[in-house]
Amino acid sequence: MPKLCKTCGKESCDKHSFFLGKTINIKNFSGSTPPEIFVGKWNYPNVYTGILSPQEHGNTEILSSSELWHKNKIPISDILKFRNRLIYGRTQSNIKKLNTKFLSTMSEIAMTHKSVSASFFLKKPITKNLEKETRTPIIPKAAELQSAKLDENAPVKPKVDYLVNDIEVKSSNAILELHKFKIPVSTIQKVLSAGLLGLKKNRKLVPTRWSITAVDDTISKEKLKKIKLLPEISEFQVFSADYIGNYYNFLLLPDKYSFEVIEISIKNYGLEKGMCPERNLGFPSWQDSETFFARKKYADSVTGAYYANRLALTEYLEKIKRQASCLVIREIRPQYYAPLGVGILREISREAFSKKPNTFNTLQEALDDIQTRLKQPVSNYTQKSYLLNNQSKQKKISEFL
Repeated sequence: MPKLCKTCGKESCDKHSFFLGKTINIKNFSGSTPPEIFVGKWNYPNVYTGILSPQEHGNTEILSSSELWHKNKIPISDILKFRNRLIYGRTQSNIKKLNTKFLSTMSEIAMTHKSVSASFFLKKPITKNLEKETRTPIIPKAAELQSAKLDENAPVKPKVDYLVNDIEVKSSNAILELHKFKIPVSTIQKVLSAGLLGLKKNRKLVPTRWSITAVDDTISKEKLKKIKLLPEISEFQVFSADYIGNYYNFLLLPDKYSFEVIEISIKNYGLEKGMCPERNLGFPSWQDSETFFARKKYADSVTGAYYANRLALTEYLEKIKRQASCLVIREIRPQYYAPLGVGILREISREAFSKKPNTFNTLQEALDDIQTRLKQPVSNYTQKSYLLNNQSKQKKISEFL
């Protein structure tokens, strides 16, 4: 008799079978970590910290790389299968006690940019332990570690090695230096999370969710210092991209820099079948914004995606040597049925800005263009937008001349 999904009752259900795990009786294992580490935030400052690895050797980067998932347009069902192959070997550590043998091994893995073979010795069997952290890809299986060791040397890029060993440079400056030397954002985030950047007295483990935001925020803020001195764009521009149920439209307006993200989820409303309501039906939504002046509080509604979107925008504005006001419109559809982390949202945003924009002379023309790619009225966004509402009320000095 075929095995049925306990959640929906269907046979061979890709959507839910991923979440149905059983205890695996393994005392130890070896494999090539993608590389991936994870530092939790529960029970801070005594947090769970560890390494993710499959029970297989070779190049396993695809199991954790949001860059590769996006580049190859891998479907969400396959990504979930990738994640299900990983085991999270973890132990509990105080954020300031960095001189343990295990954390030394974890640090080497955080610094490398290639898959590296390691052996893991467990205290208890592997269990289903779903990490409920939407800013990182799903972690389905956890195991309490006795110890872990590398089975080969982990290659490290010279600039990473140099800044990890420089205990007299602040972490923010180290982040910017690594970015300047084209070290991937995902690698910088791991190095920061492992407590390997900054002044010696300040070094500590950083929960992964915080390190992701810190790196995106630090880099984009630095770029904005120069962007805010540049001339404005001269027309309305619309950039768009989508991947696994995340539909992004970036509306750039000819104005001084300001930034707003509005996300609306239509995952549970059957809109994938073509329904298009004439008014907002109370969809779940999230919204954060900032003016020309830097925001002082964390974007606690949109959270990590806000900073990932802003990084992609600032990379584009820096490239064209212009400033603009930007409204980010994200429509979340039913296809996005499991969280895969902020990384894929950063890559979708970068994809959008890598394309040639649609350009318009008026705001209404730009909004009409965006409407063609939405399942709901664009007014669901425009009516909420602080950015658009403020722009309609304010006049530029140039309008009086």
